[in-house]
Amino acid sequence: MLEDRSYMRDTGYRPPITATAVLTIGLIAVFALQCIDDAYLHSDAQSYLALTDYGLRRHWYWQLISFQVLHGNLLHILCNVLTFWWVGRYAETVMGATRMLVAFFGSGLVGGLFQGALMLAFPGIYGSAVVGASAGVAGLIAIFALLERDTVIRLNFIFPMRAITFLWILLGISVFFILVPTSRNMGVADGAHLGGLLAGIAWVKFGWHHEFATTPGSWLRDKFRRPELRVLPGRSSRAPSRPAPPSSAGAVTLPGVRWTTSPVPSSIETSEAEFMAREVDPILEKIAAHGLQSLTDRERKTLEAAREKMGRR
Repeated sequence: MLEDRSYMRDTGYRPPITATAVLTIGLIAVFALQCIDDAYLHSDAQSYLALTDYGLRRHWYWQLISFQVLHGNLLHILCNVLTFWWVGRYAETVMGATRMLVAFFGSGLVGGLFQGALMLAFPGIYGSAVVGASAGVAGLIAIFALLERDTVIRLNFIFPMRAITFLWILLGISVFFILVPTSRNMGVADGAHLGGLLAGIAWVKFGWHHEFATTPGSWLRDKFRRPELRVLPGRSSRAPSRPAPPSSAGAVTLPGVRWTTSPVPSSIETSEAEFMAREVDPILEKIAAHGLQSLTDRERKTLEAAREKMGRR
C-alpha cells in the first residue's frame, strides 16, 4: 500500500527555508538597519553602498551589487518585497535556488550598469544616487512572463492581463521615461528597470533557466569547487573504480568504455509492485528531500510511466 511507504509517513521532516524567504528577510533586515542608522548612528555607510555617479567615477564597483539591498522608504521596500515574493518563489521552483539568485542579482547588476551609464553620461538628469531591488525583480518578472506567457495576472489586483502583455507594458514605460526624463515618474530609476528586464529576457532566450545550461558566472563557482584528487608522479595507486552508468537513457561512449543504459521499464517488463519499489520509490524520496526541480529527464519519464500504470488500474 502507498500509505505504508516511508515517504508517505509523517517523519517530522520539514523542508529547509527557501532562498526566496531568506532573501526577503534579508532585505527587510537591511531596511531596518537603514532606519536605525538614520535615527541614531548617522554614518556614511549608505552613501558608500548606494549606486552613485560619484562612486562609479572612483571605481567603487561594489555599489553595483550593494545598491540592490537598500531601499528609500517604506512604500519602496513593500512594493519590491511583495513583487519579489511572488516571482521569486516561481523562479526558485522552476530553476532552483542558485539559478534564481544568479538571475536576480545578475539582472540587478545589468540594471545598475544601465542606470549608471545614464547618470555618468547625463549628470543631473537621471539622478545621482540609486537604491532598490527593483532591477533584479524586473529580471524575474521578465523570466516569469516569457515562461508563462498566457498566464493571466491582475495589475494592481484589479486589471486582468496576460503576463507577456504586462512585460511589454513595463518595457514601454521604461523606454518612454528614459527618452522623456521628468519628475512625474516619481523618481523611478527607469534605466535600472530596463536593464533588469532585458537581462531577464536574455536569461530565457539563452536557455539559462534550464538545469543543464551553464549560467553566467559559473566559472567563479567552479573556481572554489574542491579539486579532484591526482596521483603524484612516481607513486602507484589503485586502479580507479569503474564509474556508474549515466542516468539518462541511451548509449554513452567514453574512452575505452561503452555504457548502455536501459530505457524506462514498461508495464510488460516488470510487475507493478516491482516497478514501484525499484523505480518510483527512490524518485519520490528524492522529491521529498530535494524538491521536484532536482529530477532528471529520465526520472520525470519514469514518474509519467508510473502515472499511466496507476491510471490503468
